[in-house]
Amino acid sequence: MSAGSKEANEQRPEGLTPIIAMQDVQFQYPGAEGTALRNINLIIQPGEFIAIAGTNGSGKSTLCKCLNGLIPNYYVGDLSGSVQVAGLTAAEETVSSLSRKVAYVFQDFENQLVRPTVYDEACFAPLNYGYADYRERGQRALAMLGIDHLKEQWIWQLSGGQKHLTALAGALSLDPDIIIVDEPVAQLDPYHAKLIYEKLKLLNEQFGKTIIVIEHHTEFIADYCHKVILMDSGTIRWVKPVQAALSAVDELAALHILPPQVTLAVRDAETAAGQVHLRDRLFPITIEDAAAYFSEAKILSQTNNALVINEPIRKSVRESVPASNPLVTFTNVSYGYKTITRERYPVIQDMSIRFYEGDRIALVGNNGAGKSTLLKLISGIRRPSAGQLDVCGYLTKQASPEQLADFVAYVYQNPEEMFIEDSVRKDVEYFLKSRNSPDYSSFVDEILHRMRLTDLQDRDGRLLSGGQQRRATLAIGLAMRPTVMLLDEPTASLDASSRREMTDMLAQLDGQVKTTVIATHDMQLVAEWANRVIVMHNGAVALDTDQRSLFSHVAVLEKTGLLAPQITQLSQRLGIDPPSLSVAEFIASVVGDPSSPHYVNRSKESAAIGSH
Repeated sequence: MSAGSKEANEQRPEGLTPIIAMQDVQFQYPGAEGTALRNINLIIQPGEFIAIAGTNGSGKSTLCKCLNGLIPNYYVGDLSGSVQVAGLTAAEETVSSLSRKVAYVFQDFENQLVRPTVYDEACFAPLNYGYADYRERGQRALAMLGIDHLKEQWIWQLSGGQKHLTALAGALSLDPDIIIVDEPVAQLDPYHAKLIYEKLKLLNEQFGKTIIVIEHHTEFIADYCHKVILMDSGTIRWVKPVQAALSAVDELAALHILPPQVTLAVRDAETAAGQVHLRDRLFPITIEDAAAYFSEAKILSQTNNALVINEPIRKSVRESVPASNPLVTFTNVSYGYKTITRERYPVIQDMSIRFYEGDRIALVGNNGAGKSTLLKLISGIRRPSAGQLDVCGYLTKQASPEQLADFVAYVYQNPEEMFIEDSVRKDVEYFLKSRNSPDYSSFVDEILHRMRLTDLQDRDGRLLSGGQQRRATLAIGLAMRPTVMLLDEPTASLDASSRREMTDMLAQLDGQVKTTVIATHDMQLVAEWANRVIVMHNGAVALDTDQRSLFSHVAVLEKTGLLAPQITQLSQRLGIDPPSLSVAEFIASVVGDPSSPHYVNRSKESAAIGSH
């Protein structure tokens, strides 16, 4: 969807009764030094599609929990001000009564699934409310989302995207006026992420639902949302139409929010061409609009009418990794589990592959491809059903997970699962204490300092923000002094600043661990960090390549539900070969690299950009 096509959506009729009205709302959690929400004043009209953006800990989830009664009915604290939701005064209602008006799909959506089959899950809420037509409501919710064909499926057989849609169906079965989805794409592959947003768009446009998403991925905000609420330190900084919001590049950057890559590309291209930007300048925010912009812009070669293409100098990092003895060797490894019908469900199938010292491996693929299972096999948490797996000289069928923990650290996808003590410091030092490591205290101090956790070391890890939890789990893994580090979705649910920090931290692991393997859906992380990419599909290796070559395998990407980063897609549309992996590479290819001796300042020829 182009930015221009959203303008009609942004022109809402005047005089409508707001579906949400918050006035002078403040909230403070028990024991917290400051307020989580301050001076919140917000009006949302029926039928709007709203994104709430902000850094981790800025108050996004807290604000939304005020709308469905979780605050103050479940999360207690000091709440003041007025919250009106769909004609109800939230403070006078129970969570049960508000749930009929406000559906809430949590970030950890799997925790909402409590029934064995998809149909049972969709019918569960109206059944509990005593609706006689609970079966029809469940069936209707499944049909609205296009997953009624899955109604007889067992929940544990579903992919991540299908589980997310099932959780959404369970919420929809009460026919709410408002749907809140916390981090809808955080744990999904690109295909299912887009699918979720397409269903939310359908609910908004065809069924008139008011949609609120908490979102860090601005490319989805650009494609689907009408307005953006920007939060900072518990306050609302502003509410703007989507194009104006995402064009506020410097303001977003100051809050560590990354605008769409294509927006940065246009802004940086104009800057390189010597353009001065007006405060209210509206940039393209979608791939379609950016491609049209660059096709029309006067950033042209002096000798022809083609876009200037400067061949990227940087080669794939994979080419510089020396050959060595493998640290991990899969030999015809298979793994599966028995279903409730006693049939074996294959997850890993006849896999043979080796991981070497110096590898920075990104495991990618659709939900259910086997990425997390592969990591669990390496860590010894799971053992092969067939074949042989050698990890640092140990056969995992014979070695215990405790033995392998001396060489392998596995950082879980859900960080809450790694917190077993009542403070971050105790969790970080747990492994060292269990191994009777001498003088571990100073080593723990060093890790806490490097992960910027010193001020949080006495906090319970389960109560930290998403970004803080990710840093804490990485610290737990580092404290094990592993040879092989395994991380499952290390950037999920992180804001741009925390994602950048995590990327930098992963880069710093090279001097401490010999091999790092991550399972991820974050294609920007793949492009910027990995030197080897393994694409998995149906429990097998579909492709083993470097990050630059990955995005040229169109058929594999389509089969596995992967999408190249925005900037890579834009460069491909413009015919840049090889495609760019970052905004900086794109600018060097289109405008020229200012550090290159071949760079020519074409600001005169680019004068038309500013007026585009």
